[in-house]
Amino acid sequence: MDSRVSELFGGCCRPGGGPAVSGTLKARGSGGISGCGGPKGKKKNGRNRGGKANNPPYLPPEAEDGNIEYKLKLVNPSQYRFEHLVTQMKWRLQEGRGEAVYQIGVEDNGLLVGLAEEEMRASLKTLHRMAEKVGADITVLREREVDYDSDMPRKITEVLVRKVPDNQQFLDLRVAVLGNVDSGKSTLLGVLTQGELDNGRGRARLNLFRHLHEIQSGRTSSISFEILGFNSKGEVVNYSDSRTAEEICESSSKMITFIDLAGHHKYLHTTIFGLTSYCPDCALLLVSANTGIAGTTREHLGLALALKVPFFIVVSKVDLCAKTTVERTVRQLERVLKQPGCHKVPMLVTSEDDAVTAAQQFAQSPNVTPIFTLSSVSGESLDLLKVFLNILPPLTNSKEQEELMQQLTEFQVDEIYTVPEVGTVVGGTLSSGICREGDQLVVGPTDDGSFLELRVCSIQRNRSACRVLRAGQAATLALGDFDRARLRKGMVMVSPEMNPTICSVFEAEIVLLFHATTFRRGFQVTVHVGNVRQTAVVEKIHAKDKLRTGEKAVVRFRFLKHPEYLKVGAKLLFREGVTKGIGHVTDVQAIAAGEAQANMGF
Repeated sequence: MDSRVSELFGGCCRPGGGPAVSGTLKARGSGGISGCGGPKGKKKNGRNRGGKANNPPYLPPEAEDGNIEYKLKLVNPSQYRFEHLVTQMKWRLQEGRGEAVYQIGVEDNGLLVGLAEEEMRASLKTLHRMAEKVGADITVLREREVDYDSDMPRKITEVLVRKVPDNQQFLDLRVAVLGNVDSGKSTLLGVLTQGELDNGRGRARLNLFRHLHEIQSGRTSSISFEILGFNSKGEVVNYSDSRTAEEICESSSKMITFIDLAGHHKYLHTTIFGLTSYCPDCALLLVSANTGIAGTTREHLGLALALKVPFFIVVSKVDLCAKTTVERTVRQLERVLKQPGCHKVPMLVTSEDDAVTAAQQFAQSPNVTPIFTLSSVSGESLDLLKVFLNILPPLTNSKEQEELMQQLTEFQVDEIYTVPEVGTVVGGTLSSGICREGDQLVVGPTDDGSFLELRVCSIQRNRSACRVLRAGQAATLALGDFDRARLRKGMVMVSPEMNPTICSVFEAEIVLLFHATTFRRGFQVTVHVGNVRQTAVVEKIHAKDKLRTGEKAVVRFRFLKHPEYLKVGAKLLFREGVTKGIGHVTDVQAIAAGEAQANMGF
C-alpha cells in the first residue's frame, strides 16, 4: 500500500505531482470496445489521417476462464453441436457462479463482425434453447451496430444468462455502504429495498434503524443488513408487494446484501469493524451533492483504499442542488480519485449503456471507479444504479472459492444473539471450508486460550433456512443450549482437526498513515484483524526507536486482555484517536491452551 494513502487520513490531501491518469474514463455506447487495447472503429468519413480505411474494432480476446463467451453466430446447430454448446454454457455459468455474458457476433479473437438481423434472431433463439436446457433465463443487455466493411447493417448483441445454481444457493454479493453522516446512506438503502421513494424527510430509512435513539436522531450508530434481489430475468425483487425476506430469497437468483455502516466520526470503530469483519466484496461510497467531500468521507475513502476494498461512488441529493453544484462535486471527486494516493480512473455513468459497461470494467479492473448521480426523492438515475448492481459479476472467481472450500472449516463470530425457543445464535462469515447442519466444531479462544466443543443445530442465510454453508458466505448458526456467556465477538469456530494456534504477542509490518507526533514503544492502539478488535500495546519497533507519519517498520504488539486467533498474512488496521496505520501480520508467537494468562501477565 502506497504510504501516500496517509494523505487521506491526515485531514486534507496535499497536491501531488500531477494526476495519476489524465481525464475521466467515458463509458461509450460501444461498451467493451472502450476498454480494449485494439484499434478504434471508423471515423465518420470512413478514413483516417493517412487516407486509408481503419482496421476493424476489437474486444479483448476471449479468455478460457471466466464467465464471458464470444460467439460469431448460433444458426441451426446440429444436435452434436448443440449439446457441446450446452456443456460450454454450463462451464461459463459455473465460472460466474450462476451468471454468464454472451457476446453474439464476435469472433474468439475479439473481432467485432456483427450479424444481419435474421441471423441474429436465429442465434438468440438458439441461445434461448441452450438456456432452457440448463434451467436459465436470458436477458438482452444491449445491442450495437458495427458498420465496418459492410453495406448492410450488422449488430452485436450482449446477453446475460442467469440461473439459480443446482443446489439452490443464490449468488450473493456483499456491499458495504460508506459515507459522511447525513449523506443519505440509510435513505438510499430504504428506497432500494422497500421499492418506494423517500418523502424528503427520511421516511424511507425508518425501517432500517435498530435503536430508538437512531430513529430520534436520524443517524445510524450500529451495523444493519438489508437485502435486494434480482430474479433470473434481471427484474428487481424487494420488499414491495408485501414480500417477506424468505420470499425475496426464494424468488431471487442474485442477492445484494447491503451492510449499512455508521457515518458519524464517534462511531468510526463500528465502521472499521464492519469493513474488516464482514468481508464485503465492494463498497458504495455515498457523497452528498450539496456538501461534497466533507466530514468522514475522506476517511472512509482512505479505509477502503487501505483495506483494498473496490468501491464505486454515488452522489446523492441531486434534487436539492443546481446542475452546476452537482458538476462541481463530481469534479472534486475526480480530482481526489486521480491523486497518487488513490490512483483511480473515475467513470461517470449517465446512461443505461454506461451502467452495463461500468459493471463489467469495475469487475475487470480494480482502478475503475464508477460515479452515479441520483436522488432518493425524485428517483432520478436510480434505475442506472439498479442496472449496475444487476450486471455486476462476482469479484472472486470460482477457482478461488473451490480452493477455500477444500480447506478445513473456519467461521468468524461477529454477532451473538439469544433467540426464544432457539437458544444461542451466532452470526458471521465462513472464511474457509464447508459447514453443515449437525457439524461438530470447536469455538475459541477463551480467556485461558482453550477451545470449547459445540454442535451446529441449524443454519440461516438472509433469514432463510440453509442446510449447507460454503466458504465466503455469511450466515447465522443456531447453537442450541450452548452458554452465551462463554462466547464473544472475535472468536472463531473451527474444525477440531485444525488444532488452532492462538497468540497474545504478534508482529506486523505496518505503515503509519497518520500520527500527530512520534509513534513509540509503549503506545496503546486498538487493533483490527478480521473480526478481532482489541487493545494492544507496542512492545518493540524493529530497527527503529520511533516512527513518523508515512514511515514503515516491523512492530511487535501484545494484546492486553485475552489471546486471539491470528493467521500470518492477515490484513491489520490499528487506530487510537487520530492515529491510524495499516499493515499485515508477519509472525505470531503461538501459545498453548492454559498458558494464555501467564503470557498476558495475569
